[in-house]
Amino acid sequence: MRTSLDERSRLVSVDRASEALGKLHVVPVRIEDRKTSSLPEIFFRMFEIVVAATGLLVGLPFILLSAVLIRLDSPGPIFFFHKRPARSVMKRGRELRDRTDLLPPPDGYDPDALYYVPSYFTLVKLRTMYEDARSRFPELYAYDFAPDEFRLKYPTLRQDPRVTRVGQVLRTFSVDELPNFWSVLVGDMRLVGPRPEAPEVLRYYTSEEMYKFAYKPGITGLAQVNGRGFLNWGETIAWDLQFARTRTIALDLKIIALTLRQVIFRRGAF
Repeated sequence: MRTSLDERSRLVSVDRASEALGKLHVVPVRIEDRKTSSLPEIFFRMFEIVVAATGLLVGLPFILLSAVLIRLDSPGPIFFFHKRPARSVMKRGRELRDRTDLLPPPDGYDPDALYYVPSYFTLVKLRTMYEDARSRFPELYAYDFAPDEFRLKYPTLRQDPRVTRVGQVLRTFSVDELPNFWSVLVGDMRLVGPRPEAPEVLRYYTSEEMYKFAYKPGITGLAQVNGRGFLNWGETIAWDLQFARTRTIALDLKIIALTLRQVIFRRGAF
């Protein structure tokens, strides 16, 4: 009885979340995605851990200085925590039949097939916006678009009234993202992957586009080295999907090298 009640409570919680986020597509797992980690991938993960630890150590003075400036500039917390889509988890079709927050494939679930199911993690960044930005600018949090309008909109505004003076500087030099290295250390993110998406816009994603969440979100990615803030949602998703379909360790290393150049020249950082 206890297990049944716990499961019922979980489903009620999921239903309430889906009311706010909308029903999300479930994507079949491709055969090539089922392979276990190879030795090169294990070594690359070790490389990520070393880079993330080094990034936090080297970035610590900048984080501490930023913390002081954030507090002096505007009231509110130093860090910004937000629920974001993580790498989708694999589940059997038989486990999903009672999930009312999901949109199954057109032919329904195959009980024995594997599907990608959306999951979430907590993103941490240095706060760059006013603490009460949501109440001061509710229209910027509505995410209410016509079906053909969403992909033409821009995730990042060049002149965002929610961003503080210090926040603008932190964004320009990408200092606000230094805490992302912690997420890499604990395994919620990778150095390279699609940037964490706002959960409120997932309801606009097609089933095909949801495949980008087959990979963990990253600090940088193809979209970041091909336009970053200059890209609209449609362009960003297209680059993320290209990454998901063609990802290799060599591509990750290339993106990391290109990211260093992007950070230096600050293109698309606002």
